[in-house]
Amino acid sequence: MKRKKAVEKSSRIGSTLDSFLEEEGILGEATAVAIKRVLAWELSQAMEREHVSKVEMAKRMQTSRSALDRLLDPSNSSVSLGTIDRAASVLGKKLRLELVDG
Repeated sequence: MKRKKAVEKSSRIGSTLDSFLEEEGILGEATAVAIKRVLAWELSQAMEREHVSKVEMAKRMQTSRSALDRLLDPSNSSVSLGTIDRAASVLGKKLRLELVDG
């Protein structure tokens, strides 16, 4: 019986958080921040795997080091898709976006 309660309780956690964030009017913002954090981490990891320094990355992107720092800052969600795509491209990656049912 305890196991069943644990399963039932854990299955409600995600929807409860989403519901709470939506009620507070911040679900979209929270989702955008989470996506940006993941993208910043993925770009940093790709740079590390390819042994590309920030200076070299900025040079390849034809941008400034400070612009690259904004891109890699997980809390800065105001980076354009064009910038993210250019960063992915210079690392030999493709940016893929998709709309999914919510």
